[in-house]
Amino acid sequence: MQAIDTTTVLDREQLRDITLNDEDLMREILSALIDDTSRQIRLLESAIREQDSQKCMRLAHYSKGACANVGANSAAALLKRIEHEAGKGQFPECGVSLTALTHEIDLLRHEGVAG
Repeated sequence: MQAIDTTTVLDREQLRDITLNDEDLMREILSALIDDTSRQIRLLESAIREQDSQKCMRLAHYSKGACANVGANSAAALLKRIEHEAGKGQFPECGVSLTALTHEIDLLRHEGVAG
């Protein structure tokens, strides 16, 4: 599987573009993304435990789009990986990728506050 570049947690330029550089809106969007993705991670944990490929793929696909839309590209790449692994029934690998995603969302949370 291809390595994920986690050097850039958030493409701020992309986020500025979609918010027309509105700092308050940027914070609101990041907060909503972090909250929603954190919920999706809990649902993904359950789906992985249940070895439910379809549910894993659906949840990962949904969150992948949300992350990509706001510039959380490494999180989106990890979700793409989870979607792919779930499609192959590779649940241990899904768990490893989910752990990396959880870390990425923690970094995004910090970046959102610090940025």
